[in-house]
Amino acid sequence: MREANKIVSRILDALGREVRPGVQTMFFEELAQNLCAEYKVAPAFQGYQGYPFALCCSVNEEIVHGFPSTRILNEGDIVSFDMGVIHDGFFGDSARTYTVGEISVKAMDLLEVTRNSLLKGIAQAREGNTVQDISRAIQGYVEGKGYNVVKRFVGHGIGRRLHEKPEVPNFVPPGTQEMPLKAGMVLAIEPMVTVGQADVDILADNWTAVTKDRQLSAHFEHTVAVTKNGPEILSVSD
Repeated sequence: MREANKIVSRILDALGREVRPGVQTMFFEELAQNLCAEYKVAPAFQGYQGYPFALCCSVNEEIVHGFPSTRILNEGDIVSFDMGVIHDGFFGDSARTYTVGEISVKAMDLLEVTRNSLLKGIAQAREGNTVQDISRAIQGYVEGKGYNVVKRFVGHGIGRRLHEKPEVPNFVPPGTQEMPLKAGMVLAIEPMVTVGQADVDILADNWTAVTKDRQLSAHFEHTVAVTKNGPEILSVSD
């Protein structure tokens, strides 16, 4: 799993280096496909429940599952890449939101809060804690900064399948039973945060999720192992 997630991180590094105004989002899909071939891994998302691409590419108000297309990135946009691969039967999964040129102060703050909320959640991914400790850390931090977590989509266990138990919400639903974390569990933790309300629309392609109020949304994700010594982030390049 370390190798699968390292490769995902390296692919996201490469995609991020190409983010600039004037680039079509389909360019990133083609680059991701080429890098999968170079690393000798299979794209995890393509064909999964009918999803047609290797990459999820979501711009501005698009939360997740955005289709790469002829859409051109403009100065001031933000773009989220969510990528998964399969290597030797194990899955890797990670997401990042990138800036396109100079962005607004509000957009930059959104990215910082979302990235920090992920780190807050990861810090709770240790034996003796619960899944809900992760959720509380993310939700509490995000809402404390005046933003909202998207509740329709959640993190998940990951291993020999892309989505395994347990679910890892970015909020704590009322009446939730605490689920203990144990060493050896591997979780994809992925806060999606919006400037406005958390309500979601699904576009006509039946995949792209956007904020109902069309406010900006950001998405960061790491795959994290729960170990005896605390959390270990697997989706890093080195």
